[in-house]
Amino acid sequence: MKTMLVVGVAILSAALGYAAPRDVSRPAPDLELTEAKLLDDVHCDDCQTKGSAIFDLGELRSEKAVIPLMDVLHRDGDEFSRIVAALALCRIGDARGTYAVKRAATFDRSDKVRTVAAWFYNTYVKEGSFEFEPAQPAMASKN
Repeated sequence: MKTMLVVGVAILSAALGYAAPRDVSRPAPDLELTEAKLLDDVHCDDCQTKGSAIFDLGELRSEKAVIPLMDVLHRDGDEFSRIVAALALCRIGDARGTYAVKRAATFDRSDKVRTVAAWFYNTYVKEGSFEFEPAQPAMASKN
């Protein structure tokens, strides 16, 4: 019985790949190609593709993305793209990008972008840079 259990565990381990050595010869994904594709997608007309690319560049902490993301933050007409660019720039942490987010928190044409950019700056760059007022409770309508 004990022998059968040992043989069963050995067979199961081999089937699951635990007994076989790992193949370390496979190359890691080419991050430069991924980064280049994401940088191209920053200029895409599809907002979802653009937003995903911007977010991913922030997650990769791509130094190459700082200038294109600053351009999105300053010039893009879509609030969502500007908000995601602010997050990505804060995540990257480059001084040029974080300064651009700080300026957007003060001067962006959208209240929403200004507020979220300030929150990202407080969260990722320097806590206490911007003050927020507590939300006021909604007034109950009387009918």
